[in-house]
Amino acid sequence: MPTVAIDGLLARVSKPSRYTGGEWNSVVKDWEAAKVRIALAYPDAYDIGMSNMGLGILYDILNRIEDVVCERVFAPWDDMEAEMRREGVPLWSLETRHPLREFDLVGFTFQYEMTYTNVLNMLDLAGIPVLARERTDEDPIVIAGGSGAFNPEPMALFIDAFVIGEGEEVVVELADLVRTWKREGTPREQRLRDLLRVPGVYVPAFYEARYDDAGHFLALEPLVPEAPRVIRRRIVEKLPPPLVKPIVPFLQTVHDRAAVEIQRGCTQGCRFCQAGMIYRPTRERSPEEVVQAAADLMANTGYDELSLLSLSTTDHSEIVPMVQMLTERFPNLKVSLPSTRVDTFSVDVANAIAKGKKHTLTLAPEAGSQRLRNAINKLVSDADLLGAAENAFQRGWTGIKMYFMVGLPTETMEDVAGIVELGKQVKAIGKKYVGGRARVRVSTSNLVPKPHTPFQWARQDTAEELEPKHFLLKDGCRAAGVEFSWNDPRDSFIEAVLSRGDRRVSEAVYEAWRRGAKFDAWSEHFSFETWQAAFAAVGVDPAWFAHREWDTREPLPWDHIDCGVTKAYLRGQWLAVHSTKTVGDCHHGACNVCGMQNFDALRGEKGVADCVVKVGKLAELRRGARKYEGELLELV
Repeated sequence: MPTVAIDGLLARVSKPSRYTGGEWNSVVKDWEAAKVRIALAYPDAYDIGMSNMGLGILYDILNRIEDVVCERVFAPWDDMEAEMRREGVPLWSLETRHPLREFDLVGFTFQYEMTYTNVLNMLDLAGIPVLARERTDEDPIVIAGGSGAFNPEPMALFIDAFVIGEGEEVVVELADLVRTWKREGTPREQRLRDLLRVPGVYVPAFYEARYDDAGHFLALEPLVPEAPRVIRRRIVEKLPPPLVKPIVPFLQTVHDRAAVEIQRGCTQGCRFCQAGMIYRPTRERSPEEVVQAAADLMANTGYDELSLLSLSTTDHSEIVPMVQMLTERFPNLKVSLPSTRVDTFSVDVANAIAKGKKHTLTLAPEAGSQRLRNAINKLVSDADLLGAAENAFQRGWTGIKMYFMVGLPTETMEDVAGIVELGKQVKAIGKKYVGGRARVRVSTSNLVPKPHTPFQWARQDTAEELEPKHFLLKDGCRAAGVEFSWNDPRDSFIEAVLSRGDRRVSEAVYEAWRRGAKFDAWSEHFSFETWQAAFAAVGVDPAWFAHREWDTREPLPWDHIDCGVTKAYLRGQWLAVHSTKTVGDCHHGACNVCGMQNFDALRGEKGVADCVVKVGKLAELRRGARKYEGELLELV
């Protein structure tokens, strides 16, 4: 594709640096010399996609292989799309500006269901048939991974193969397959059959969905003997070396800082949280490895801010010595904790790494009453929250942002009113220490039941049911001097349908895109009416997927995906919601027998110790770390 054609487009669009490539640390390899060409695609704007660490990790791994070219592509904004369609310019990669259809593999990251129509739009812009069944030997194999792949059915018509689970090892196996295919001239049908033999890979073309006479999902049946009935997710036993040479964007992205993944997995057991189920078991980096990674990142990027990434950063068994080492080694480095527990210990840690002015601390109590927090297994008390707030304001923080959910199972208006009351109490504590500078913000999201969680059977509140809850919060927070924001229930409704849909929802996704849906995660682009019309046109009742409580014995569209946590465990946790019985965090306590302790993928050929043993070792580390708390307080 002529460079001059692309350069001509850049002069006519906003934020042209989204499309130029050439950033610091990007990798440009010899296209002609490569035997394997892979494009990593993120179905959202560059500003969003470049903050995704998973994409950066896979990019780094693949480009370390000598004969592999790995390049990036993102969804073009509407102004660029209009120019591309007008000029007939196909979607291109950033590194060498080759059309996407010239790659051997195109791999999409599914992190958020509301980006699904962008996948179709990108394929169409690339000149790749949107429907997988229409692709030929001349088209790339289109794969997808990420949390969205744990229910692949709503995108089954468009994706050739889904990678279930962690991708660091499987992407190398896929590159090896591509090398063989090209050497042997393997036709497309056989390529798809070869993918069936890769552990953790699901190929929808070799399965057929069955429904009963009423049109309810019954089962997903393999069509060929090689197709496994259950696909087990891929797990890396040990975290690979941290990404220390990430691409530095030309423009500001959502998370414009260096980052180190200090821990993967979370076992707190929040019943609404999909990540807490599908990323088990917990695996940690040592403080020494994190400190070395920080040094390398500063040298390779020029950033002066570092984020310690984890689903719950202060749950790391050695967070105290890690913080001590970072602050001693890099006194001018600003360190941030994007995810912390709601307790005074976490505030102490955040305070120890705070540099300069202390602005907003983020906490996530999730529910407004102790009863409801017990129901969702969020093991946080009012005393924890208020103690954390007092600790923060006392130490100079001027703002606290609190995340809650509404529409939770068993929720009452009293529970919702409890959110206002907590906001009021936190605001009073803030005024006590920082006066008029105290800012308290309450942000709520609507429950979206997710596959592979205890809430996968829960019903989602309708917009009519959510409306009085939002009014109560809006009026109550305003009276208390607390800022309030909430999610549009219509967005949450579509997300729920795309999260729990079966293969028929694929047809609605296709129809919505055909009618103009794209960038649905952006309020200025989202059209609820377009989705309503799409569901009606294909005969799909979206309320069936979102607004009913599912029977725990009915077949689920994602039953063929094994995330490691058993359905029996999830069912028991769902039943415990109504008794408000809680379970502890097995990261520093007894095993809850969720299924991970028997998950074959953890063991590998060398007989790796299972989850129970790992958790026991981590618990021992955590107990040992308590002796550092006194030193932390001195550091603060």
